[in-house]
Amino acid sequence: MVKDDAETAALKTELNELIEKTKEESKKQADCKLTEKCGDMGAVPKCHLTTKKTLKGHINKVNSVHFAGDSRYCVSGSLDGKLIIWDTWTGNKVQVIPLRSSWVMSVAYSTSGNFVACGGMDNMCTIYDVNNRDASGNAKIVRELAGYEGFLSSCRFLDDRHILTGSGDMKLCVWDLEAGKKTSEVTAHGGDVVSLSLSPDGNQFVTGSVDRTCKLWDVRDCKQIQTFFGHTSDVNSVIFHPSGYAFATASEDKSARLFDIRSDQQIGHYDPPNKTSGFTSCALSLSGRMLLCGSDDNNIHVWDTMTAQHNSSLGGHDNRVTSICMAPNGMALASSSWDQAVRVWV
Repeated sequence: MVKDDAETAALKTELNELIEKTKEESKKQADCKLTEKCGDMGAVPKCHLTTKKTLKGHINKVNSVHFAGDSRYCVSGSLDGKLIIWDTWTGNKVQVIPLRSSWVMSVAYSTSGNFVACGGMDNMCTIYDVNNRDASGNAKIVRELAGYEGFLSSCRFLDDRHILTGSGDMKLCVWDLEAGKKTSEVTAHGGDVVSLSLSPDGNQFVTGSVDRTCKLWDVRDCKQIQTFFGHTSDVNSVIFHPSGYAFATASEDKSARLFDIRSDQQIGHYDPPNKTSGFTSCALSLSGRMLLCGSDDNNIHVWDTMTAQHNSSLGGHDNRVTSICMAPNGMALASSSWDQAVRVWV
């Protein structure tokens, strides 16, 4: 490893001191803890989500799953080089979309249900129109968004004409899909951007990174609003709270956390019964009371966000849970795994 020169070492020291000072100033503003204020709240019933459908069709690890806005259809991406669109009510495949690269890491379904997107180690975001077919009968490619210097780690549609992406080159980009051009590009983190989540009103989004921080952004110009510290390892997943005033995170440091945007504070810390595995993904119930995290231990862990009590573990997958997604109506949860299956929990 190359040793830093004196100037770089001094700048790193100064930066670390500023970060610690920021943390200390933040702590001074924290007049109480969420668990203290909610200690007298009644316990929520144990989460009894069960697998309603096991969606089988992929023949390799499934890395990502995402619901459409209608809460019925979802898309999954696998290392078998396929996207599959599922009807989660019947368990049937709606479409199978062959990919040019099998190294897919992230998928996204537009709220309208008209488009799906994917990307990964091909350093590209590809958009498909699920309502139109090409000459071979597959979903038509609308755009191939190239120009990344790292893998595409995350993507979410802002609407049918714009998409937001995060990548391994530490950048965030907003693309105009009709023009096929970037409308915004910013170096967002000091490491790979791993995950992003849009606020309920669509005006803000939050990102998580391997630099152990989370950041809040304005959608319109990709302007940074806040930085949140706390995790000691990669932040693998972020999800906005339904209220729009907070967000939850899942990390490689074997913890999940809840951050309040208005007070610029971490207000919740959630540990599993056995701290042996990191968390890959997270989701919140429609009320925001329950936090769910997919884990390397093949389970989905559930907490009461108010009391920080571990509520239950959802078992069923036979390998690492890679991605979870709550249906927009809050009535179902989809999960993907290295066991090659997608499960729908109700």
